[in-house]
This record gives sequence, structure tokens and C-alpha cells, in this order.
Amino acid sequence: MRRYALRPGHFDDLQRVFQPWFIAGQEHAGMRLGGQFRDRNDPDRFVWFRGFASMDQRREALESFYSGPLWQAHRDAANATMIDSDDVLLLRPTEPDHRPGVSVATGQPGPTVDPTWVVALVWSLPTADLEAWLTTAGHPILQRALGVPVAMWRTEPAENTFPRLPVRDGRFVVSLTVFRDGEQWSMAAARLDDDPGWRRIADRLSDAGATSKVSHLQPTATSGHPVPTAAPPHPAVAG
Repeated sequence: MRRYALRPGHFDDLQRVFQPWFIAGQEHAGMRLGGQFRDRNDPDRFVWFRGFASMDQRREALESFYSGPLWQAHRDAANATMIDSDDVLLLRPTEPDHRPGVSVATGQPGPTVDPTWVVALVWSLPTADLEAWLTTAGHPILQRALGVPVAMWRTEPAENTFPRLPVRDGRFVVSLTVFRDGEQWSMAAARLDDDPGWRRIADRLSDAGATSKVSHLQPTATSGHPVPTAAPPHPAVAG
């Protein structure tokens, strides 16, 4: 999960390089690109996901792309849009895994106008036990209350195999939920606030010293985020 702080007003400038050149180039090098977003509350922040088959394959794919001609040709234009590109989380599936659903059909490069409302929740956790508890006991309660599938990842504990690109130290859990629009999200958020099971989860996390950050995201034209769900997968009943 990569979160870039961009120079004011330069989000579209980065997309004019990223969308037509860097998506296909990275996938050709062996990466899989997923969701790509503009932060609705910070229009100069670009949030995106890319995945790898293994840590060794990650090193090979990154070496291939960043030493290749495509990056060399366009890196100056991309870097000129950025203030900071080091807010990066190295993640792996949870146990049991809660993977994203079927991805939308990505569009052609263009402006960011999609009404889909994507919510990323990032927890910073003090212990491995708390991480395991949140991704097992916490996940079904969060999913039931929100009424949509919840994809979830946890920190990859292995050493960074490509130190040229730094990643954040710490222990994190990330969830991603996708809604048709802001209205569907507002209804889900109200259910979450009223859910006593989730309040117990939130209280335990807070008491243990965990912190969390919510980001409201808007997909770009070429984003490969999961398809929004029209109806809850489970009854959204507080328990």
C-alpha cells in the first residue's frame, strides 16, 4: 500500500504519466496493480496498491522495472509531482485470508470522476496478539456491521527485499471496503457506530494503545479495485 503526498495541484500531472505508462510497465515486470485512488479529503494524495507472488519475486520485479527504460524515460516527470513517496506499508494476507473480491474492469486513462466510495482503515498495533485478534474475531463483526465484504491485510514481517524503496516500520492491519457511493457508505458508517460488538472491539484496541486512520478514496480511471456490492452479504444486525 503506497501513499504519495503530491505537490499542490499535481495529482492529474502524475496520472498523465502513471496511467498510460507505469501500469502496463509494472505489470509487464511481474507486478499486479490493484486499486488506485485519490484521497477525497486530501486531493493531493495518491493511494495505490500493488502485489507480488513472493518476496523474492518482489525483488526481481522491482529491479526489472526501476532499472528498465520505461522508468528511466518518465521518472523525472513523476518525481516532479511528489513531496513524499515513502509512506509505504508492506503487507501480506491475513490468517485466515480476507482477500478482495472480483475487480472492476479497468478503464482507459482519463480523469478521476468515479462516484464509487472506497474506505481504507489502517490500524497501528502494539502486539502480534492484537493483530491476530483483530483479523480473526474482529473481521466478521466489522463486515457484518458495514454490510459489505471487507478485504484485510496484515504486516509482512520479512525483511524488505528492495531497500531502495523504504517501507514503514511497525505492525499494521489494513482493511478495504467498497461502496457504490457516499450515501451507501454513510448508512454503513451509522450501522458501525451503533454496533455494540464493534464498539467492544474499538474499546479494546484503544485500551491497548492501538491507533487508526480512515481514508475516503475515489478510484482513478484505471483503478482495479473490487466491484461494489449492491446488498449486504450478511444481515446487518447488531449483536
